[in-house]
Amino acid sequence: MFDNIYNDKTILLTGHTGFKGSWLTVWLTSLGAKVVGYSEYLPSDPCNFLSSNLEKRITHLKGDIRDIEKLRSAFTKYKPDIVFHLAAQPIVRRSYDDPKLTFDTNVGGTVNVLECIRSTPGVKSVVIITSDKCYQNVEWPWGYRENDRLGGDDPYSASKAGAEIVCNSYIKSFFREDDSPRVATTRAGNVIGGGDWADARIIPDCVKAWSEGKEVIIRSPTATRPWQHVLGPLSGYLWLGANLFSSGRCHGEAFNFGPDPKINKSVSELLETFISYWGNAEWRNEQADAGKKESKLLKLSCDKALHELNWHPVLTFDETVRLTAEWYKVYYSGNKDMYDFSVSQIQYYIDMAMKQNLSWAKKNSK
Repeated sequence: MFDNIYNDKTILLTGHTGFKGSWLTVWLTSLGAKVVGYSEYLPSDPCNFLSSNLEKRITHLKGDIRDIEKLRSAFTKYKPDIVFHLAAQPIVRRSYDDPKLTFDTNVGGTVNVLECIRSTPGVKSVVIITSDKCYQNVEWPWGYRENDRLGGDDPYSASKAGAEIVCNSYIKSFFREDDSPRVATTRAGNVIGGGDWADARIIPDCVKAWSEGKEVIIRSPTATRPWQHVLGPLSGYLWLGANLFSSGRCHGEAFNFGPDPKINKSVSELLETFISYWGNAEWRNEQADAGKKESKLLKLSCDKALHELNWHPVLTFDETVRLTAEWYKVYYSGNKDMYDFSVSQIQYYIDMAMKQNLSWAKKNSK
């Protein structure tokens, strides 16, 4: 897969203990990569990093992305070929409670990663993960394109817009030579999948409550989101990183990775579909906290990824929810190591992509 770029490469992955980061770690290890993970903490207990026993499979470094000297020492020691930067304060509602932490982590942390890349010879390919919330969201019904205006009313969204601006500045100022690291940014959001237990997210809130036979409280059941399985954007990140490594194509670009536009479903539709695979469960609506605004509608246009990378999502909404529910059901049945099951879901996703003739899933993609 991915032109075999990742086999035997050293990958430094910040935020590897998080939801997306841990799934990316599983996929990279299955591709033969030597993963060096850098993260300050485990996001929850349980969490996917623990449930997949990833500490035994990678080099696991504990460090704060805001600590540039410790981060620089990791770059100096391990000399990565490729960098994926996912470390962040990822929760919108928490950004209202601690805006400084959010900006220091999401903007300042990105500056630190880019500074370390700038001073580390040998880094060839860099994928910076921000968020779909980096766009100034006016809740129009069509998808945002990569050249639409950045912005954000809440601290989280503004911090992700800031990270995008920082990346663009470094690319234009410091990564212009032929032998410079090749850097691109990616925007995705509202991913679901097994192994997420973070607070203030819909599916984690549901499985935590329903696994104990409790009712779950939902703030905005009519809000719509472009729900996608976590493997969707991860396949985009990996394929973009492979292209940057092999040819430098897409250097300095930003890419949206989202689901099919028809998968803009409401929260209530997500819940009812999930329940159809999970079993008996209950939820009720409770009004959101005043002053903590969350967007009601947000869509991405992924035409650029299709045109430039021959990438598009492969799962339907129903398949996305089914894979998510199946993962949690296996975990709550008593499985103590979810790594192999996660790899089996990755293989299912690859098989679907091969059937749809996507370039990244071919044995010889070029």
